[in-house]
Amino acid sequence: MEIIKALSIGALFGIGLYQLLRRNVIRSAIGLVIISNAVNLFLLSIGAYDGVVEAYAKAVGQRSDALPQALILTAIVISLGGFAFVLALLYVIAARYRTGDSDEVKGLSH
Repeated sequence: MEIIKALSIGALFGIGLYQLLRRNVIRSAIGLVIISNAVNLFLLSIGAYDGVVEAYAKAVGQRSDALPQALILTAIVISLGGFAFVLALLYVIAARYRTGDSDEVKGLSH
């Protein structure tokens, strides 16, 4: 089961990095969200004790650490705010330059 988690985290990070390096700014923003989801999945996977114990409040014996879950909630809120900011910037770029290609935006002058 751990290898499936590791492969899915690696695949998400690779897909997000590929999308982040594209010339289209919308795909780059989507790549940023995918990378943030890969990081959240990584934090969730390191929070499990031996990969099998849940973090229940009424659990007896060894429990998983609740700190990574709190970090994930914080990271989700921060990434949502960052994505909203990126979408606002993309809206301004689309309204001003009428394009989504980053190379065309760099070549234009005011």
